Amino acid sequence: MVGPDDRGLTLGDGLFETLLAIDGVLDAVPEHLARLARGCEVLGLPAPDPDEALRLMRQTLASAGLEAGRAAVRLTLTAGSGGRGLERPAVLAPLLFAAAAPAPLPEAPARLAVSAVRRNAGSPTSRLKTLSYLDNVLARHAARAVGADEAVMLNGAGEVACATAANLFWVAGGRLHTPALDCGVLAGVMRGRVIAAAARRGLEVVEARAGPEALAGAQGVFLTNSLIGVRSAASLDGRALATAEVIEALRRDVA
Repeated sequence: MVGPDDRGLTLGDGLFETLLAIDGVLDAVPEHLARLARGCEVLGLPAPDPDEALRLMRQTLASAGLEAGRAAVRLTLTAGSGGRGLERPAVLAPLLFAAAAPAPLPEAPARLAVSAVRRNAGSPTSRLKTLSYLDNVLARHAARAVGADEAVMLNGAGEVACATAANLFWVAGGRLHTPALDCGVLAGVMRGRVIAAAARRGLEVVEARAGPEALAGAQGVFLTNSLIGVRSAASLDGRALATAEVIEALRRDVA
């Protein structure tokens, strides 16, 4: 499948999407495939055929025996094999494949730790789901080493950007805050759903530029991604965080 000279393997030249499947039904397929296509445009890769992508994801669910319960389905697109060094071949032959694994919901609120690994907000890849996730791997590893579940990643300006595999939100002053995309933030599918749900509730959403002190002083902090939905945060660097009632309401709205 993936050759030793595949550019996704050797250079991280590619993209991925992770979708939730419940009892074999994939969630938010159009949104995920649209984001993948936008990423392909930025990277200069041909976007995969949506029907083929859907076929592969359904096939992998069946092959893995995960047509019941909750499953994570990862769709990966690499630039394929060929080229010398950084140069792509004249004719690209992208590789598209899928994998699936069980995806149980976390049972408890998340413990967060601010990471020393910074997010490069100046890079276009900070707003894409590329195959180059080593910074996130290092940040998550360091967070786990100090007893946390997830890391809070700041950008070069010291502003809150995201978690390693989730978007961040906090409640303060009667408003919902989330880092602005130009802080080096992926436009998460669940992030968009939460913003829309907040608007339906008449809750103002601020796309903010703020330091980690904004989280420490918030009335509630939570994480979002396609697999966990909305997950409250219990602590930051070992200090307890408040929990706002609206977080549970938003969780139900997007479940």
